[in-house]
Parts: sequence; structure tokens; C-alpha cells
Amino acid sequence: MKTRITEMFEIEHPIIQGGMHYVGFAELAAAVSNAGGLGIITALTQKTPDLLAKEISRCREMTNMPIGVNLTFLPVVEAPDYPGYIDAIIKGGVKVVETAGNNPSKWLPILRENGIKIIHKCTTVRHALKAEAIGCDAVSVDGFECGGHPGEDDIPNMILLPRAAEELKIPFVASGGMSDARSLVASLAMGAEGMNMGTRFMATKDAPIHENVKQAILAASELDTRLVMRPLRNTERVLNNKGVEKILQKEEELGAHLKFEDIIKEVSGVYPKVMLDGEMDAGAWSCGMVAGLIHDIPTVQELIDRIMNEAEQLIKKRLEGML
Repeated sequence: MKTRITEMFEIEHPIIQGGMHYVGFAELAAAVSNAGGLGIITALTQKTPDLLAKEISRCREMTNMPIGVNLTFLPVVEAPDYPGYIDAIIKGGVKVVETAGNNPSKWLPILRENGIKIIHKCTTVRHALKAEAIGCDAVSVDGFECGGHPGEDDIPNMILLPRAAEELKIPFVASGGMSDARSLVASLAMGAEGMNMGTRFMATKDAPIHENVKQAILAASELDTRLVMRPLRNTERVLNNKGVEKILQKEEELGAHLKFEDIIKEVSGVYPKVMLDGEMDAGAWSCGMVAGLIHDIPTVQELIDRIMNEAEQLIKKRLEGML
């Protein structure tokens, strides 16, 4: 399948693995890229630029296909060593960077000077247009269904994707609720040039995370996620657990007086405990509503092959057969 995204990123299939904290390690990124998609290493999971450089090198030992790096720009007083991370990306020969969080305009010139394509994660059309205006090559449009941070406008992809198609000139991929051939074909029909999957890739044999996480996703339905940190306007969609219920209770009790410090135990430092140690009630960890559509734990190769084969059948047989 050929789209503007496959051409831009020099990949076989229009499927991107989103950057995920303590999930986007070399093993998963390499598996996705080897299967014809675009695998993404999560930069800030690596505590230093040197560790990121080693992770990129490790990934290069597993694949000679294109890979990307996710770099999230956090709204914090003491920012990570972004120049160091960018230097590691450049020296590692990475040609795609997925940016997220704050406006990445400060860092675009050096990335572009080194031949790196930038795809920025956006949850609204206005943010996507801003990304286009500052020079991003593509955007990932994240609907309200997505795991992680869906923004504060609550627009689902059935509306958000066609709106993005109406406004944008640069290509975009659909993100949030993506899991299978139906997701891909529907996204293409609504104007996207491919799709970005997060939660679905967590539930694969190649994801280097604890088996408890995979089984929790497998057992979950579309009703089992919760939105936390809404009073702080930092909404995150997470899988429900005892730690999440504590957050929701505090939010209800404190209302507008809630401060980040009130829930820090349930949201800070949680990911290593969950993803590496399998402590499922440790606190909030991102998971999309798409969990309700996940019924197996295949290899990444099996998953992508199945998606592409079924997408072709959907287009050629089901849809063409309706004409």
C-alpha cells in the first residue's frame, strides 16, 4: 500500500508505532520496522542522552529498516537535556522524529538541517494547523479514544479526522482507537494517510513489557479506561485499577482545589513499576479504549501482516462489492 506517509518515511506499510513511556524500547521498534511499519523509540524513557544513543545503536543491531524516535517536550521548569537527546538522534542516523507536548518549533531547524522528518502529535485541528505552519512534515491526529493525553476538547476520530482532512495540506495519520484493518481502512476513507497504534502494539509478543500488562489489556473492555487529571487540565486516559480509583476519589473530594502534589504517588514513577515489574495497581498508566478490540497477543509481524491482508480484502471485496 502506497500513501504519502509510506513515501515520506520510506516504509512499506502506513502503520506507525507511537512513542510510549517504558514501552518504546529497541525490541518493539525493531519488530515494527522489520514488519514494514515505522518503529519508534521513546527518548525520555532513557534517562540520559548517552542511554538513548545506546538504545538507538541496539535497535540498529536488530533492524536496517527506518526507525524513529519520540521526543516529548514537557512543560517543566527543569527541562531534560533536549540538545543532548537531539544530538544522539542525529548521530544515530535517525531520520524520523515524533514530537509531542509543547510546541517543537525551537528544535525544528537543527532537525531539518540534518535531514530529519518531523511528525507532531496533535489532539485538535488548530494544533495540527499550527504544526503545519511551523514546518512539521506530518502530524499524528489523536482522537478522544486514545490512551494517554487526549487533550481537553473531547473530539472523537469520526469527527476529528475528516476535519483535519478539510484543513491540512500536510499528510496526517490517525491515532486513537486504532487496532486492525477496519481502523486502517476507515482512517484512509476519512482522509488519513495511515495510522498510529499504541495500546495494540503493547499487546504483542515483541513488546518488552511485563506479561501482566498484556493480560490486563486482553481482559479489558472498552468500558475499562478512566480519565484522570481533568481538574488539572492534563487529562490522561488510563486503564482502571486500585491506584486510579484513589486518584478519582481525591479528585472528587478536592474538586477545584486539587493539586498535582495530591496525586503524585499515583502518577509519578509509576511506569517502571507497571511495565517492568508488573505491579498492576501501582497507579495510572496509559491505555486506550481500543483495549475492547484486542483479543490476542500476536507477534508484531503477524499483527501487521494480518492488518494489511485484511485491509486489502476489505477494500477489494467488501467495499468494491457494494458498488
